[in-house]
Amino acid sequence: MADIVRLVDRLRQREERRAVRPRTFRDRLNPLEMRTDEELYARYRFRRPTLLFIVHLVADSITHPTRRSQSLPPLIQVLVFLRFLATGAFHQLIGDAIHISKATAGRCIRRVADVLVRLRGDFIKFPTGQAADNTKRAFHAIAGMPQVLGCIDGTFVRISTPRENEPDYVNRKGFHSLNVQMVCNNNFIITNCVARWPGSCHDSRVFRESQLCHDFENDLYSGFLLGDSGYPCRRYLMTPYNHTNDIRHRERFNGALCRTRVVIEQTFGILKRRFSCLSIGLRTNPNRACKYIVACAILHNIGILRQDIVSETVDDLVVQGPDVLEHNHLNENGFGIRENMARNLFS
Repeated sequence: MADIVRLVDRLRQREERRAVRPRTFRDRLNPLEMRTDEELYARYRFRRPTLLFIVHLVADSITHPTRRSQSLPPLIQVLVFLRFLATGAFHQLIGDAIHISKATAGRCIRRVADVLVRLRGDFIKFPTGQAADNTKRAFHAIAGMPQVLGCIDGTFVRISTPRENEPDYVNRKGFHSLNVQMVCNNNFIITNCVARWPGSCHDSRVFRESQLCHDFENDLYSGFLLGDSGYPCRRYLMTPYNHTNDIRHRERFNGALCRTRVVIEQTFGILKRRFSCLSIGLRTNPNRACKYIVACAILHNIGILRQDIVSETVDDLVVQGPDVLEHNHLNENGFGIRENMARNLFS
């Protein structure tokens, strides 16, 4: 009799273990209805009209084709992604805040980033035609630098230790990163972004291998870029004099170039303040980090175009100094153009 009771107990315990835990459905409230514009900005780095604009951009591509399993609506997916960019937090923490799993949060982040990157050509465009003329006039009004189409520089974005080619990603400051090249206009809008090079790559090499450099080499653009002393001086890329030798027109040229080129440093400051993940670092592999960086650049431009700007000031910037110049890539023709410009315009 006792054996039969024990057998029944074991069978009952086995059935209990096999029993499927009942599914629970949580009410995911709409944050747009619960918070003010400033509260939304503090959490997602955009205000209500811009949030709705972003959702409209990606909704068709991230909407689940069926309503089975209570799939997440596009709005919630976008907010999860923006929360990740704004904080750089772990997926687990972001998921807990909105009552979704860590895996679901990760899928939302990757899905929205992939869709935004496909829209890159619509929001990151180098100026041509009338837009180029307007850009030149705006830059000239800053400090008298003529024919400027943009300011160029690179910035480091920290990433997790890669599994492949790990030494290549160690930059000159000693941590793993990507070296991200950006060009901006006078309104802090990013007009070119290259986010695929390891941190050990020199700024001049990143530019030399970029499509933008090839376009300038082939005379597709008429004008100059302004860079720091980490770049070679070329006929389409003006850099400051390393040694002015107390010559007045060279010193004035350097001053005008620096006052104009500070726009790219301010752009980096605005970008990294809006999206803290770029300051803290991206805990992911290089390929995925590249997509997140480009997505941040796209969203940065959207915010400026829609006048949804960062409220903090950008005066206290930490300027990233240039690398040592690779002298074997200098272009003597650029030196001549620079000297003529300095003599004729800044004497």
